[in-house]
Amino acid sequence: MNQALYRRYRPEAFSELIGQSQVTAPLMTALKTDRVNHAYLFSGPRGCGKTTSARILARCLNCAEGPTDTPCGKCESCIELSRDGSGSLDVVEIDAASHNGVDDARDLRERAIFAPARDRYKIFILDEAHMVTPQGFNALLKIVEEPPAHVKFIFATTEPEKVIGTIRSRTHHYPFRLVPPAQMLAYLEEVCESEKVTPGPGVLTLVVRAGGGSVRDSLSLLDQLIAGSEVKGGKAEIEYDRAAALLGFTHASLLDEVVDAFATQNSSLVFSSVDNVIQSGQDPRRFVEDLLEKLRDLIVVLSVGDDAKAVLRGIADDELEKMKLQAMSFGMSELTHAANAVSAALSEMSGATSPKLQLELMCAKVLVPSSDKTEVGSLARIERLERRMGVAQSPDEVPTAAPPTTPKAQPAAAKLPTAPAPLAAKPPVAASKVSSAPAASQPSSGGVTTQAMIAAWPEILSQVKAESKSAWVVAFTLTVMDLSADVLTLKFLSQKDLDGFKSDGRSTDALRKAIFAVLGIQVKFKPHVEDSAASISAVQEVSSEAHPPTTAIKVVADEPASKPAPKQDKKPASESKSRNSMVNEEARYGESLLREMLGAEPLQDPKAGGR
Repeated sequence: MNQALYRRYRPEAFSELIGQSQVTAPLMTALKTDRVNHAYLFSGPRGCGKTTSARILARCLNCAEGPTDTPCGKCESCIELSRDGSGSLDVVEIDAASHNGVDDARDLRERAIFAPARDRYKIFILDEAHMVTPQGFNALLKIVEEPPAHVKFIFATTEPEKVIGTIRSRTHHYPFRLVPPAQMLAYLEEVCESEKVTPGPGVLTLVVRAGGGSVRDSLSLLDQLIAGSEVKGGKAEIEYDRAAALLGFTHASLLDEVVDAFATQNSSLVFSSVDNVIQSGQDPRRFVEDLLEKLRDLIVVLSVGDDAKAVLRGIADDELEKMKLQAMSFGMSELTHAANAVSAALSEMSGATSPKLQLELMCAKVLVPSSDKTEVGSLARIERLERRMGVAQSPDEVPTAAPPTTPKAQPAAAKLPTAPAPLAAKPPVAASKVSSAPAASQPSSGGVTTQAMIAAWPEILSQVKAESKSAWVVAFTLTVMDLSADVLTLKFLSQKDLDGFKSDGRSTDALRKAIFAVLGIQVKFKPHVEDSAASISAVQEVSSEAHPPTTAIKVVADEPASKPAPKQDKKPASESKSRNSMVNEEARYGESLLREMLGAEPLQDPKAGGR
């Protein structure tokens, strides 16, 4: 019958213990100097060597050459207390979980009075000491406080706070810790070599993660994998696929697929992968944990660079190179944003009724950094925009700036004096359009062009709507005309809209914050109010001549009245003659808002002279 690995490889000396130098070193020194206490308390997580250390301490105390820090392994006491030994009469191991009452304490106290049968000391090892009742501890208090010279007590527990203070104060307390992953990985490699087992790449890393720092748990998992592995060429080979499926981890190929989909913004692939996780019956929480671990590794690779192998132990070189490429496809801010979103989802998944819904919401937050209002989310959006616009390209790929003036822009400027009277009345507007025409085709204000601003305008309006409803009502009627340097020219449908926009400081702040959140630039606003059809046609003519290769942007304007509106300072009473002139500013504002929202024009009464 095959013996379990954790029994076959149980240490027999303090030098064989791994990851517990804070315990072994002072104990070995106390044994060498003969300063051994009468009672010890060993505490720590399960499987880290508490009971094993108690047996080693008993061997050291009762060794024929002892007390010594290294048992000889040849005397009767050492042989009986070895991993294959039958046990010693003078070393009594008591399971405190089932012997925790007052009667058991009295029986132990009576047995302690008698001298050892053969060895130097009579040693009592109480395992799971936290299970002893307070009454049982009180019954042991006197014998633990003042034991006979030949009696030693060793208490082992995972919860030292449940041991009453009067007992703890009379013992030497040694805390055990979980074994670090690096030492555990090296130890498992030695065990595999001794057992003539060939683990596949990444298998031992999964075993270390599943073991959680417990040596006994890790050896039990490795023993299970070895038992189910195929023997090839006289050696058992542990395959990665079988180990990942057995231990419940997400396969590395699925994690790589999800990470690559996040990097390329492939939403369909992300959500199909989530569906595969659910349909395969895998634990969604474990998938999120594995994804967070993967993102953490990518952050380490991006931060450390070539020294990542010293931090990420047990990873093959080809896998490390692939992780470097994955990390380069992200940015540090975007990776941090993704890790924060996954970590928050992991915290919220405890007790969730719909794990698939939680997974899909998590993926949506990772794919849309605008949902994160923190500084990390803003930096992630900036990095994504830089990659999209080519700002982070190499110097030879960055487009060069166009000259300030072009040959085709000068004839357009020459036509300005012959423009109609309404256009001549406002020369600064036309001049600004001519001067900004060449700049519209080249990157401006941090690489953002006018076309990029127009394309991002719906998302900007969504940000404004989330910030302030009143600001969105005003911003919805605005039209982007030009972006030069850090000056954004916006078209207002009426003077009333412009006055309202200027008077409401919250609207300007909300719009400016939304532009910075989406495009990462700070802008100044320049208003432009359309009052006549002549100015509109002139602006369109100048824009078309200055941009022959591109398509001119259509500007939605109101229908011109049948007659020019008379000036208000001369004949205000004559305005009642025309029905179109009787339409107030509120009706024009509502009509413009309806046209922008629905992309249509309201029907007019034919009798009123309309179309």
